[in-house]
Amino acid sequence: MSEIKMGPCADMDWDNLVEIINLKKWFPVQKGFIDQILARKIDYVRAVDGVSFHIRRGEVFGLAGESGSGKTTIGRMIIGLIPPTEGNVCFDGIHLNSLKPEELRLLRRRMQVIFQDPMASLNPRMPLGESISHGLKIHYPEKSSEHRDMTMNIMERVGLSPPYFFYTKYPHQISGGQRQRVVIARALVTNPDLILADEPIAMADVSVRALLLDLMRELKDELNLTYLFITHDLATAKYICDRIGILYLGHLAEVGNLKEVYSNPLHPYTQALLIAVPIPDPDKRRTEPMPEGEIPNPINPPPGCRFHPRCPIAKEICSIDLPELRELKPNHFVACHFAEQFL
Repeated sequence: MSEIKMGPCADMDWDNLVEIINLKKWFPVQKGFIDQILARKIDYVRAVDGVSFHIRRGEVFGLAGESGSGKTTIGRMIIGLIPPTEGNVCFDGIHLNSLKPEELRLLRRRMQVIFQDPMASLNPRMPLGESISHGLKIHYPEKSSEHRDMTMNIMERVGLSPPYFFYTKYPHQISGGQRQRVVIARALVTNPDLILADEPIAMADVSVRALLLDLMRELKDELNLTYLFITHDLATAKYICDRIGILYLGHLAEVGNLKEVYSNPLHPYTQALLIAVPIPDPDKRRTEPMPEGEIPNPINPPPGCRFHPRCPIAKEICSIDLPELRELKPNHFVACHFAEQFL
């Protein structure tokens, strides 16, 4: 990618494909005409409010949390679909914020998305083969004579076999699991380095979810991919992720190796999420108390620790000081004033 200028991320750790630094995204609240006149200030939805982490080359980094915690917003900023309010996004040494639109477009062939709902992300009037090859027409117009063969090849690799049978079909003519494979094929056809998988199996039948996850893992190893895997299901994350970040109301609560975080969670919110994972045994019942209430309003988040209104171990300092991510164990970070008691 010689046509892309190197930004101030040129000194990033080259073991990392992605680094985000103090990333923020505040959306202004839309108001009626009268309210805009009378309002003394602009209110913002603080979807992401100061998040930093990295994604190593070839790993699956999971981002988990309740709906509304900011997971998808972070993913969209990482691949340049929306600009951050503050902070930096570095991709392979390139500062995305410093790129011109044409430079970002050229880089997008290396960053692709698997969307949550394939029916919403596929054009119902476009045959599947054309949908999958659309990215090739945009990013590799000089290879137009090879587009059909490249599309057939990736369809075969994701399990849409025989590919000529599916090439002329439309989204409504195939099953939900097959539609999800089409979305995966469309993301992989440009030979990307980074895949943003935003709840990639949420719309699939339970019976095919494990098959799709196995397919994603095989393709990761075969094509040397890096995943940002966004999910609210910790059971799914356990199946595919190498490391995981737990997000709550725009802040990271805990980050670490998946096995370490699952076996020894140090943040009360992470503990609550793990408690909520169903046990496939009708004779076993959860007895641990769950946090009361719901995730607070991101327009007016609570002061101090965002989780303190629902936290069972919260003390006065939690409502005053916002805890920073601290490394309490090797490569295991937690943002909690009293996490040491769980060591």
